Amino acid sequence: MSTYVYGITASSHSGLPEGMGGVGDPPRPVRVLKAGDLAAVVSDAPEDLRPKRRELLAHQNVLGEIGAAGVVLPMRFGSVASDDDAVTAVLAERADHYKERLRALDGRVEYNVKANHVEEAVLHHVMAGNPEIRALAEANRQSGGGSYDDKLRLGEMVAAAVKAKEAEDAAAVRQALEPEADAVSVGPESTGWLANVSFLVERATAENFLAAVERIRKDMPHLEVRLNGPLPPYSFVEPGPAEPAGTTAGGADAGAG
Repeated sequence: MSTYVYGITASSHSGLPEGMGGVGDPPRPVRVLKAGDLAAVVSDAPEDLRPKRRELLAHQNVLGEIGAAGVVLPMRFGSVASDDDAVTAVLAERADHYKERLRALDGRVEYNVKANHVEEAVLHHVMAGNPEIRALAEANRQSGGGSYDDKLRLGEMVAAAVKAKEAEDAAAVRQALEPEADAVSVGPESTGWLANVSFLVERATAENFLAAVERIRKDMPHLEVRLNGPLPPYSFVEPGPAEPAGTTAGGADAGAG
């Protein structure tokens, strides 16, 4: 029977679950594997595991239960090892790395911030800040819409200006929030958002980070800003080997917003 891994924590962790259900239908009982100073929170792995909402929430709920009582290194949804012995072997092999990460992440949570432009508002910004675009748009209007070439040129100018504004605003979001975080992890650019950034924040001072997010919303109303968190620090388990050797990924991240 293969073993599903939720997360890694200290063997002395006081909030390790008893009688809790995890992924699967019916939910597989969650148990703890210990190796020296470390422990892995696991269950038997369902054979037909898929990244469905119910399973993602089950994964997240187990991590939330553990994280409420202390630091945990969360595994991505779908982390499966061949058996229990494979998990404990990796705990022993990578003990120094895991213990360093547990120390670094103690008392910290992850917030993910995504931002995108409100289309009408950013077009207003672009027009107001670019005299050449305004002049061409006005010339086209006065000539009954402009020629095909003039319309094409105006569209290309607007698209280039919007793209430049995306890069500018992405940098502004990060610069506004970075001082309130201990670490930053930039997400993939192919998400459909102009900014997709995760921040490692001290739980005790999270109010300062949340206030900074609200300032962005107030100062940059042409942005749609989505905040997800607090989350287990998925994006900060690295640097170093993060998941048990031989695990397979389920193609989804239970912490993604």
